[in-house]
Amino acid sequence: MMARTTALARATALAGATGRGTAGFLGFLGRFAGFAGQVCLSIRPPFQWRELGTQLVVIGWMSLPVVALTALFTGAALALQIHAGSARFNAEFAVPSITAIGMVRELGPVLGGLMVAARVASSIAAEIGTMKVSEQIDALRMQALDPVQFLAVPRVLAALLAMPVLVAAGNALGIMGGYGVGVARLGFDGPTYLRNTLEYLEFWDVASGLIKGAVFGALVALAGTFHGLRARGGAQGVGAATKSAVVMASVMILAANYLLTELFFSA
Repeated sequence: MMARTTALARATALAGATGRGTAGFLGFLGRFAGFAGQVCLSIRPPFQWRELGTQLVVIGWMSLPVVALTALFTGAALALQIHAGSARFNAEFAVPSITAIGMVRELGPVLGGLMVAARVASSIAAEIGTMKVSEQIDALRMQALDPVQFLAVPRVLAALLAMPVLVAAGNALGIMGGYGVGVARLGFDGPTYLRNTLEYLEFWDVASGLIKGAVFGALVALAGTFHGLRARGGAQGVGAATKSAVVMASVMILAANYLLTELFFSA
């Protein structure tokens, strides 16, 4: 009887903890959705053009090296893996086309988004979180400035505009990495490799990756600003906000990638 009572108490406690966790998670998603809606409604004049230009440089130009290197080596490794797999079926001729399609549809936008999330979401959360704990956000409100419009909107717009460009550059370098390995290591003829790449690569393959990049960029900036504006508790709170922003942005990118792939290619 005692054991049965103990087991029932444990099951009740577990169910209660699960319920509280689920409710907390759904509440968090609701707060984030509300913040995203507030950002969208705040995209109106007057625009912070100087801040937008600064963020385009910080998010776009300064993220280019890490995105480019990631894409270059990913394309090279992808070509090796596809060649090793296709050799089992005597289908080595498909290496150029599959490498290109894999880069522009999936690996280019996803890996580019994750690299930008690691670099940009943490930077945004740390910067705005420091402003929050040092009461600079309160000073903006005292000057009748909306922190969302003044801080979040330029960063979200900059990421939205910069990420497709980064993805396009990463796609090109990823295909170049596959080309280099294909010609130097796998014995492909250079012109034939490029011809096979262009022959099977369609417009929608490229466009879908660029759309994904724009969505991922917006999610990265939203995660960074959301957690930055919610930071509290000094340096420890800023560190926690930075970590949460990177984790949230990365998970949202992977989830959004599945949803967008389902939307674009399920037919």
